[in-house]
Amino acid sequence: MKKLNLGILAHVDAGKTSLTERLLHRTGVIDEVGSVAAGTTQTDSLELERQRGITIRSAVATFVLDDLKVNLIDTPGHSDFLSEVERALAVLDGAVLVVSAVEGVQPQTRILMRTLRRLDIPTLLFVNKVDRGGARPDGVLGEIRKRLTPAAVALSAVDHAGTPQARAVVLDADTDPEFTVRVGETLADHDDAFLSAYLDEERVLPERAYAEELAAQTGSGLVHPVFFGSALTGEGLDHLLCGIRELLPSVCGAKDAPLRATVFKVDRGPRGEAVAYLRLVSGTLGTRDSVTLHRADHTGRVTGHRGRITALRVFEHGSATREARASAGDIAQVRGLKDVRVGDRAGCLDGPPPQSFFAPPSLETVVRPERPADAGRLHAALRMLDEQDPSIDLRYHEESATGAVVRLYGEVQKEILSSTLAESFDVRVRFDPTRTVCIEKPVGTGEALIELDTRTRNYFWATVGLHVGPAAPGTGVAFRVAVKLGSLPSAFHKAIEEAVRTTLRHGLCGWQVTDCAVTLTRTGFASPVSAADDFRAATPLVLMDALRQAGTRVHEPVSSFELEVPAAQLSQVLAKLAESGATPGVPAADGDVFRLGGTMPTGLVHDFRQQVPALTRGEGVFVTEHLDYRPAAGEPPVRPRPKGPDPLNRDEYLLHVLKRI
Repeated sequence: MKKLNLGILAHVDAGKTSLTERLLHRTGVIDEVGSVAAGTTQTDSLELERQRGITIRSAVATFVLDDLKVNLIDTPGHSDFLSEVERALAVLDGAVLVVSAVEGVQPQTRILMRTLRRLDIPTLLFVNKVDRGGARPDGVLGEIRKRLTPAAVALSAVDHAGTPQARAVVLDADTDPEFTVRVGETLADHDDAFLSAYLDEERVLPERAYAEELAAQTGSGLVHPVFFGSALTGEGLDHLLCGIRELLPSVCGAKDAPLRATVFKVDRGPRGEAVAYLRLVSGTLGTRDSVTLHRADHTGRVTGHRGRITALRVFEHGSATREARASAGDIAQVRGLKDVRVGDRAGCLDGPPPQSFFAPPSLETVVRPERPADAGRLHAALRMLDEQDPSIDLRYHEESATGAVVRLYGEVQKEILSSTLAESFDVRVRFDPTRTVCIEKPVGTGEALIELDTRTRNYFWATVGLHVGPAAPGTGVAFRVAVKLGSLPSAFHKAIEEAVRTTLRHGLCGWQVTDCAVTLTRTGFASPVSAADDFRAATPLVLMDALRQAGTRVHEPVSSFELEVPAAQLSQVLAKLAESGATPGVPAADGDVFRLGGTMPTGLVHDFRQQVPALTRGEGVFVTEHLDYRPAAGEPPVRPRPKGPDPLNRDEYLLHVLKRI
């Protein structure tokens, strides 16, 4: 049987989860369509999701269309849960992007479509809510072509839009004489061979040729078919299902190929055991198989972790699973991999770890238990949540012995985290004010040395010399060796490199140091006295001395923005942008609205977004994306350093290392 992993994506409240319910009902998976408002949907299984009526975590449900098995992945629509969407994108064969026929193309819709196109994920568009008052299918189709993709091909239309009698009408040569011409011209724009055949006056292309070319170009992500309907009533669903079956590429991999799989979700079972969700790209996987998990750490270094599967189930009907051996295209629910984490790749490793599609969270906060006695339970709960969502980048003991630092996309995510800790782990917490996450970059060069001298007293039985300087933008931390290989045991080399990368997580101002080249210039040891811990303890002192000579500059994240405002409100919006420290471009008139782009510090984006509705009388559209890091103006922001030994304070550091304090 062919298989298709299908993502349902949308801006929040476009009807994504309702569409998922209707698809499951129409294909016979569920007997009754669940309601988001009533909290009875199949894929919103978390209590918080049912209470709030939003999707927080991705969910999997399976249905069958003739000879095609579809693993449907419902993803969050709120921008605060972009990391969950990113993990789903990594395992998709195709997607349905839902757009509301009333609200039209929303900011999150544009971000999602850009990402889908960048990744060449074949995408269908479904314009939902055509039966709602204010529905404007023709206008929304124009927005799709203007703001999402010019290669949008409408395969249906709507009669009686905006009324309960709204009906989706299938477009073809019989219902619309111009349909074949419109489709042919769009397809001809992307394929020279089809263009030649289309313009050949001596023969008329059969309808099948158009259908085959449409499927080929949809599967390549060149064109994007558009369907209209209503998830509430089920109108237009049959046509969408036909498009899913005939236009999106399916998988039928060879069972004898090497195993390649991706972990995109980790849950906890009733006994606290890890339950991993793997998407198999090739090969097979079953119970009692041993598997190697490949993982990239925050430095980009890939490590391997062996595990043995104790139970494996494959999604088969809705959210139900059965014991079976998984093969290419399947999504498997796996137990027994104790050290599994989201993003791990199982089996053969071919190529570097995939790059992130979205920027990492640009905000962070300190979370503390309301009762200090709950500190241990809080840390255990956060470790579990960090397994499920590594983007929170959990760090301990950085401002207090009881608190922890987590990274966030927005304030809604903070509310969800608080509710999850209270309801699932019985730990009530409070948060420090949210702050923007900055980085540090070296501005010059510096060099330092700790030398082992057997004639004097040594704090460390190790010689370590390091040179620090700037590296090319975007390269992170580059560790180089300028000493003779073999002059130092490999375990000592490893201890030095690990200490370098760990120490650079907190620079002179407390932020992660990046775009930095660290070169090992001197080494020495005294056998058999020297140990790896000597090098691990000496390296931070040497590194921070060299970094202090080089100096660093704090860089803050900057976002690009696109803004659409009514002409009457343009002047006050420009004034507010100036107050917010933004750098706007030149406004361009488009009918009765103005469009402008520009940049602004990411830390100010949230506050400005909150003001857009009032500034534009509810008609403004504000879209942002992470752009870059730029030097922070004025006094550089400082992040408190971790509790414990501080290599910037030599005397205190030595006392800590020597266990005197």
